Amino acid sequence: MSVAKKEYKRVTVKSLIEMKRNGERISMLTAYDFSMAKIVDDANVDVILVGDSASNVMAGHETTLPITLDQMIYHASSVIRAVKRALVVVDIPFGSYQSDPKEALRSAIRIMKESGAHAVKVEGGIEIKESVKRILNAGIPVMGHLGLTPQSIYKFGTYTVRAKEEEEAQKLLSDAKLLEKLGCFAIVLEKIPADLAKKVADSISIPVIGIGAGNGVDGQVLVVHDLLGITQEFNPRFLRRYMNLYEEMGNAISQYVTDVKSRDFPNEEEQY
Repeated sequence: MSVAKKEYKRVTVKSLIEMKRNGERISMLTAYDFSMAKIVDDANVDVILVGDSASNVMAGHETTLPITLDQMIYHASSVIRAVKRALVVVDIPFGSYQSDPKEALRSAIRIMKESGAHAVKVEGGIEIKESVKRILNAGIPVMGHLGLTPQSIYKFGTYTVRAKEEEEAQKLLSDAKLLEKLGCFAIVLEKIPADLAKKVADSISIPVIGIGAGNGVDGQVLVVHDLLGITQEFNPRFLRRYMNLYEEMGNAISQYVTDVKSRDFPNEEEQY
């Protein structure tokens, strides 16, 4: 028997767990600024991730590693001012939580206090257990992230699919169960085999959000610039582009240049 879809005026961590229980898929997208966040929120996306992918799509870095805690707080603050419905989750950037649980807590508190965000996200499993515990003990909701973890790219050396071998797959499953036990409210699984992702989602009670992890999980996340076709160089198998804004925006701007050069803009109706 199907369960009627519940309308959420405001999405919370409890809403997501309820969605999983009711079999309702969870939609999640990134945003890094006020204008984009307003569009995403008005479209009824459930979760907005202020991702450290801002390092790539907003600042042009090759990896997510260079972005700082101050910069993440700036982006998160901009997003929060636009959002009325979605749950806003913010990545704690590389170097701000991995080695020292006390630093992890300080970083999480700064994000929550200075940006007004609703939750934080961290990458890793048992290796960051103490940091996760410290943040959760302070009452800050935590979303986990397993599989391909971009902050560890130099350890992996490649962005290829993770957990294809049995040993790594078993560790990922164990880490997912650990994060649930610690009290995380959800987990992102990135670029792992679909069968394994489904196994993880079926094994734990908290939502599993996939990116390149197949259709057997509880929700999906994409980088909004990839979905809209603003970025062009990134073409993984899991990405579905819903628009080609790079081309459309380029055409519009080119037309503007032409109109300025030809003195067509502004016309008489466009001046005082």
